[in-house]
Amino acid sequence: MDQITPQALKQILDGSGKIDDQRPLLLDVREPWEHAICRIPGSELLPMRQVPANAGQLDQERPVVVICHHGIRSQQVARFLEHQGLKRVINLRGGIAAWASDIDPEMPTY
Repeated sequence: MDQITPQALKQILDGSGKIDDQRPLLLDVREPWEHAICRIPGSELLPMRQVPANAGQLDQERPVVVICHHGIRSQQVARFLEHQGLKRVINLRGGIAAWASDIDPEMPTY
């Protein structure tokens, strides 16, 4: 599984917005209450506990950037998704906390 820094993800989203010639799915695996506080624009919420039941609905060819609070839950989900056959799974290193710190200091934190 690959890791991506908030800075590198921001460059992708600001530029062509593509990884391997595709727009990545930003998969936020936090809980709804966390997502309500802050989120990266365009991210889709799928709480970690719901991932096993919904993993089959994800496009196996599309790059997926998995996001959580600090990058630990997302890393676990990313490993799971790789085992489910997804070809390009990337963990956001440091999670939304690192994004808020490094990219968007105006973002609410918790």
